[in-house]
Amino acid sequence: MTTAHGKVSAAALALLLTASASALGAGSAAAAGNTVRLPVLSTRLDANAACAAGSSVRATDLPWEQVSLQLTRTWPFASGAGVTVGVVDTGVSTSAPTLKGRVTAVRDAGTDCVGHGTFVAGLIGAAVADGVRFAGVAQQVRILAVRGSDERGAVTAERVAYGIRAAVDGGAKVVTVSAALAANTPTLRSAVALAAKKDVLVIAAAVPDTPATATSATDSPPARDYYPAADDGVLSVLDVDVDGKRPTGAYTTDSAAIAAPGDGVVGIGPVKNGHYIGSGASLAAGFVAGAAALVRSVHPELTAAQTASLLRSSAYPADVPRLDPYAAVTSVLTGASAPAVGAPAAPVRLPADKAAGPLRRALWPASAGLAVIIAVVWLGLVLPRGRRLGWRPSRPDDAVAPDGSEAPDSTPDTATAVTAGVGGPGAAEG
Repeated sequence: MTTAHGKVSAAALALLLTASASALGAGSAAAAGNTVRLPVLSTRLDANAACAAGSSVRATDLPWEQVSLQLTRTWPFASGAGVTVGVVDTGVSTSAPTLKGRVTAVRDAGTDCVGHGTFVAGLIGAAVADGVRFAGVAQQVRILAVRGSDERGAVTAERVAYGIRAAVDGGAKVVTVSAALAANTPTLRSAVALAAKKDVLVIAAAVPDTPATATSATDSPPARDYYPAADDGVLSVLDVDVDGKRPTGAYTTDSAAIAAPGDGVVGIGPVKNGHYIGSGASLAAGFVAGAAALVRSVHPELTAAQTASLLRSSAYPADVPRLDPYAAVTSVLTGASAPAVGAPAAPVRLPADKAAGPLRRALWPASAGLAVIIAVVWLGLVLPRGRRLGWRPSRPDDAVAPDGSEAPDSTPDTATAVTAGVGGPGAAEG
């Protein structure tokens, strides 16, 4: 996948192409530059398989996915500090060196036999190690490990629902779910509804991870919905490769909301300092969860729904918009956190003025004195002026002449004379 605003280096491209081919066939992949071969991440283990022993091989070059996501441009603006991300997966190892001290486990989820949950947690928040340029999206987040499968990686709707609820109850503000189930259940819907009620953003793989046996596009099953990704309020994520395309033989869906790197990406293991390489929508969901943590750390006033909307609206335009953490973190918000339209305004209440009563009482004498002054001025100036102009107060018997006939109406002339005498144009005539 080309970057939203730049180009992927030739070395990074070589890394992915070699890694993608190996992930579908052999059990190793090549890293850039020194052609280091990395072990391939497992999503689940057979009953008799040994737990992941960790990798001793380190990928020291900058992974293509970090170039694509412009993480070095994003980190000066956000780190994920103050945000807890719940990882509903195979567990997250508390011994992983680049996560040490930032993982809290629910029950026994602090161990990770498979290694998948630790890999996802590393994509979200692994710190930089000496001599290694790989790092998680949000390096100061706290990880809440919740097991959404059995110890070997087998998932059910009930286990995933338990994981979501446990993550919400544990204080996570973002929860990533790696499982993509073919059937929905009331228990799973209830867990998603609880997250929405608690303002927790659930991010989930839109499809199951690509089968390791897939060798061509004809191996892809028909498009359909998977859960909990297809539930209302869940941000569903597809995986894309370095060219922004879906991997060969990948599962498909018509309801994905956003896409992120997920084919041939580098990550950490449950123990040791080495790296693995993996593919799948579950890994892409980890990148989106890290970006959501960045947004929620920078904009804590945004709701879960507003955070999801910002991630999607700031994404690189494509058939399925591609994640752009830098654009999401640096976007200028326009009313996203404003109160809802139509919300009643709180009544304004002024504090009681204890001096108002005495002040009003003190003003009464002054008001009375002013009234007397006005009356004196009126009597001394207005009345004499009116008499000189022939004005006189009206009497009840003025309306009828002594002989019983009506007296002439002189009101208009008198009124005009009074008005002119008070200060109009005729005042100089007096």
